Amino acid sequence: MLVPRFRISAVSWRDATLTLVPFVLLLIVVLWVTLHFVNPAPPTAIVMTSGADGSMFQVHAGRYAKILARQGVTLKILPSQGSLENLKRLSDPGFKVDVGFVQGGIAGLGDASNLMSLGSVFYVPVLVFYRAPQPIKLLSDFDGKRIAIGREGSGARVLAEALLKANGIEAGGRSKLLDLEGKPAEDALLNGQADAIFLMGDSATPATMRELIHTSNVRLFDFVQGDGYVRRFRYLTKLELPPGSLDLGKNTPAQTMTMVAPTVELLARPGLHPALSDLLIQAAQEVHGRATLLQKAGEFPAPLEHEYPVSEDAIRYYKSGKTFAYRHLPFWLATLVDRLVIVLVPLAVLLIPSLRIVPWIYKWRINQRIYRRYGELMALERAAFGQTTPEERTELLKRLDDIERRIVTVKLPPSFADQLYVLRQHLHFVRNQIVQPGDRRGVGSTPIRPAA
Repeated sequence: MLVPRFRISAVSWRDATLTLVPFVLLLIVVLWVTLHFVNPAPPTAIVMTSGADGSMFQVHAGRYAKILARQGVTLKILPSQGSLENLKRLSDPGFKVDVGFVQGGIAGLGDASNLMSLGSVFYVPVLVFYRAPQPIKLLSDFDGKRIAIGREGSGARVLAEALLKANGIEAGGRSKLLDLEGKPAEDALLNGQADAIFLMGDSATPATMRELIHTSNVRLFDFVQGDGYVRRFRYLTKLELPPGSLDLGKNTPAQTMTMVAPTVELLARPGLHPALSDLLIQAAQEVHGRATLLQKAGEFPAPLEHEYPVSEDAIRYYKSGKTFAYRHLPFWLATLVDRLVIVLVPLAVLLIPSLRIVPWIYKWRINQRIYRRYGELMALERAAFGQTTPEERTELLKRLDDIERRIVTVKLPPSFADQLYVLRQHLHFVRNQIVQPGDRRGVGSTPIRPAA
């Protein structure tokens, strides 16, 4: 007969492994799926298409670059002819650019289907300067004149052509349309080589426009039909300059002047990282959020949907602002924390229930190993109750020894030692029934039951 020497170990590694492996595999799958859908870390450099050298578009882009540099992000600025060229660059998948300024009213001239807006950022008024002895009230009165409308690729040219066409003035007609913009257009007007010029912020410098406003023999066109223009061209906004707003000393303008202006959109490609989207809108708030002659404080940037859909990331930012991490941590650290949170949340959802389920399954598996021995003992006990020959009892004892051998060699944690000792008592009980078949005392009243 074997002398039972139960092998006690702190952990049943076999049961622990079989219990933990499915959960570890599930954890790996959840982690892989989460990482698959989590955005990678934002790049440290992005490219912006701006405007002509010295233009308002390029000046604003330079301010964006300084703000982003404080967060460790490099903004590379590409000069352009203006809004139309910016739109074409953003629409071309082969051109390396991420964001750009595009004025309203030109969406139909490019493929804007895959572009998204981070918001409207500022007004860019249409400034029409001319030389005449008396004020000109209607654009149609420029018919037959020499008009500088800007170069191809500028938003000024696109809008000038649209407004002039609405007044019956087109290329090939009585008027001569000149491909001049900015300083060359100013020189042509002052030298008598042009009768009127169209200037806008994407292709003209603020200095050029200020010089013309303060030139005595040059007039700024007053859009007295401003309400009609904004009804015909829905992307335009009517703006008014009160008397003296440009120069109080000279009372310029002498009376309220009406202008029309499209809004400029900060457009981006769909692949722009959400963290960079937030950073660009934050920069836009710093650059464009102040009050000017043409806008109120806090009016821009704004998620105004004109010709381009506003991105979901931008809508989220305008509603709730920056997340806690981006408000209190450096940009690089906030992006890391943000990604870690996205990864850890599903893991926590899986791990917290697992902390309760895994130990229960582990205990259940060990109990099942003990209960299986009880099933075998009960079968031997039933066989011992019948009429058995010495040979059959010998066979029963061999089977019992085999059961005992398997019990002796099993490894179980100390917390299950009480059940092992109860099982040992039941082994001796069944052995006595086999060795002394004539002794049936207490058999009916003390059946073998698994330990609780």
